[in-house]
Amino acid sequence: MQTLAFDGGMGASGDMILAALLAAGADRDALAPVEDALDVRYAVDRTTKNGIRATTVDVLLTDAGDEAEDGGGADEAEDGDGADEAKHGHSHEDGGHDHSHDHSHEHDGHSHDHTHAEGHGHTRTYREVVDLVDELDLPGDVARDARRIFTILGKAEAAVHGTDIEETAFHEVGADDAIADVVGACLLLDDLGVERVVTTPLATGGGTVEMSHGTYPVPTPAVVNIAAEASWELRGGPVDAELLTPTGAAILAHFAEGVDSFPPLRVEATGYGAGGYTFGDHPNVLRATVGEQRGGLVRDGVRVLETNVDDAEPELLGGLQTRLKEAGARDVTVLPATMKKSRPGHLVKVVVRPADVQSVARVLAEETGTLGVRETSADHRWVAERRYETVELAFEGEDEAHEVTVKVASDDAGEVYDVSAEYDDCEAVAGLVDLPTREVMRRAEAAVHEDLDGDGA
Repeated sequence: MQTLAFDGGMGASGDMILAALLAAGADRDALAPVEDALDVRYAVDRTTKNGIRATTVDVLLTDAGDEAEDGGGADEAEDGDGADEAKHGHSHEDGGHDHSHDHSHEHDGHSHDHTHAEGHGHTRTYREVVDLVDELDLPGDVARDARRIFTILGKAEAAVHGTDIEETAFHEVGADDAIADVVGACLLLDDLGVERVVTTPLATGGGTVEMSHGTYPVPTPAVVNIAAEASWELRGGPVDAELLTPTGAAILAHFAEGVDSFPPLRVEATGYGAGGYTFGDHPNVLRATVGEQRGGLVRDGVRVLETNVDDAEPELLGGLQTRLKEAGARDVTVLPATMKKSRPGHLVKVVVRPADVQSVARVLAEETGTLGVRETSADHRWVAERRYETVELAFEGEDEAHEVTVKVASDDAGEVYDVSAEYDDCEAVAGLVDLPTREVMRRAEAAVHEDLDGDGA
């Protein structure tokens, strides 16, 4: 399985993620839809952080008279000079970085005045941002991913301020810089074409930051709220500075699974995205490594919803699974239970992706009439890769073969460990050929095993 692994030891910001993805092999041209639609340009450069060569990305306003070209010699910015200082900076707005000043960068002796998009551009509501994403010329999966990231950001900010997501104006969500970071990251990940993204625990930094509402400890409130919905872990330190921004956290909350340590990979590419701070003993870089990961099951981020019902009609419970799966449920189980006063009832358990929790919980409440839905602490499950084979079975006395669907389960290296015929297909065929259903299942599974043995021969 093609895997992208982030090393979160120095946190992450939107710019650092963009830079790391470019350094790991993503195509710079993939960012064109954002530059074509917004008044921004991605300035890509190189720098050195504590001896590590890294890529930098600044989002610049194109209407500010900036004529500098990307790269441009690329050996100029050393340890915080030049383009590096444009990130992790000076004033904060609702948990995000608001660089409301212009920067003058010196590259190879040439001075260029750059107006950074952070703190500039329109302040938009969550709904305005989603509408803007829908208007961009984006592939379907990229647009979907961007919308979900902005939903993560919007919910976190709304929770901090005690407002409804649709009614809140978000400085961090609305700024052109955040839109460029989020949509750009989605475009670059789509270009890389990896099947899985993981991250080691993300460092938050420490100390305090100044925001529009006062001084807050690191991590900022929005980052903490985002982390509560993610599968990865936060880790304090290793320096007193803000290392993990809300935009960076939201991007990784959507794409990345948490891992305790760097996974086993057959490395194909690696690169570093630089942050703006420079520290004496800690290179301020985000490492991205692309490689092949083989031999295990796939970690699938999930939540588990459950509720007790004691007055549901059997017909309602029969259709409940279909309605919940249409709403996004991965799996639904209805168990008999003994309720208060010894009344018979049922326990409904639903496995769902984190992004679909609220919509599935709403359907569960509407369909059962329950007054409360519990969310348990499960954060992932391990699942097999699965594919479906159609086999044709010939039977004595039958002029035509009969088709049966067979599910084949394997690990992420493609090693098959289970073959299971679909019961409904086998039952239907069994009735036509006057054989036990178990016999039809056996023959269908044997046919797939023969094909697999032939492929391996």
